[in-house]
Amino acid sequence: MAEVRTNDTRERILDAGERLFMAHGYEGTSMRQITGEAGVNLAAVNYHFGSKEALMQEVFRRRLDWLNEERMRVLDEMEADAAGKPLKPSQIVDGFFGTLLRMADDEKRGGVTFLRLLGRTLTEPSEFIRAFLAHEYQTVMDRYKEALFKALPEVPKAEIVWRFHFMLGATSYAIAGTDALRLVTDWQIEEEDSTDRLDRLVPRLMSFLLGGLRSPLPQFSDAAADSN
Repeated sequence: MAEVRTNDTRERILDAGERLFMAHGYEGTSMRQITGEAGVNLAAVNYHFGSKEALMQEVFRRRLDWLNEERMRVLDEMEADAAGKPLKPSQIVDGFFGTLLRMADDEKRGGVTFLRLLGRTLTEPSEFIRAFLAHEYQTVMDRYKEALFKALPEVPKAEIVWRFHFMLGATSYAIAGTDALRLVTDWQIEEEDSTDRLDRLVPRLMSFLLGGLRSPLPQFSDAAADSN
């Protein structure tokens, strides 16, 4: 019974941290806010996590462990079906980004709250979180990068890396919950197209990402000068 209570306390702290970090960011969230939200004292947070930094890492780890495993499972399955042939770029984009976006419909995996936390953190990361996320994503990133290299042999590898970087940025901004559309006052949109409509955001974003990945190669002025 004591173990059950301990696990329940730990999960309450993680849930509270997830909500508050999403709403206020890492720097804007205090330990007092977390203890108040979770209904525990500071000693409980220190017992389970030791520090706010360690709590933030664990908030991410409990979601990213599953996400990374699922991304690898999806990629393994697609590559097995392809039997050595290159995957379609659309399959790779859906495997990496689609798997993440579909978490919005799964409250057990954090739902919209975690999606927005991840988006916010990627757009305004603290140094320790940047290093932590880079470590957590390394193996998955390498596998998907190699799949893209194989799928797009005519595209320079450096260009694929840059495009993947842009895709990460667009996704992070889109899921962070920042309603930038309202900042552009002359661009009126209908209520059904508002940013909180994930059923429309997801297909829009996926279409945009794939279009960017397949777009014509850029022409550099310095390259033109070198050829003269």
